[in-house]
Amino acid sequence: QVRVIESGGGVRQTGGSLRLSCVASGGSIGASAVGWYRQTLHNERDFVAAADWSGRATMYADAVKGRFAISRDNGKNTVYLQMNSLREGDTGVYYCAVRYGLQDFDPENKEARSNVNSWGRGTQVIVNS
Repeated sequence: QVRVIESGGGVRQTGGSLRLSCVASGGSIGASAVGWYRQTLHNERDFVAAADWSGRATMYADAVKGRFAISRDNGKNTVYLQMNSLREGDTGVYYCAVRYGLQDFDPENKEARSNVNSWGRGTQVIVNS
């Protein structure tokens, strides 16, 4: 199956920015939806953002709307997450995911299909006040 490698994490102060990257291998993601999840210290792995195959249709968790932006470069088989105006609550390990369609990232979708990819190691983001 598709494998992913996340990178770009780091330590920032509140208000700072980071750009995460996710490079996929083992298959093209050009026709698939892509997204990001994060796992915080005391929370489950939560949905963050997703985009359809073209990157034009997107979906964001309420907590990151207006601050984060997901994008993709299908020619490079890569997904990005631009994170601005970082808050302490953004701290966590960020994972990227590849799924069949954007609807498969919808937390309200009871028939959502599972990842095409296997979970990567994630990339750690730490936001300090």
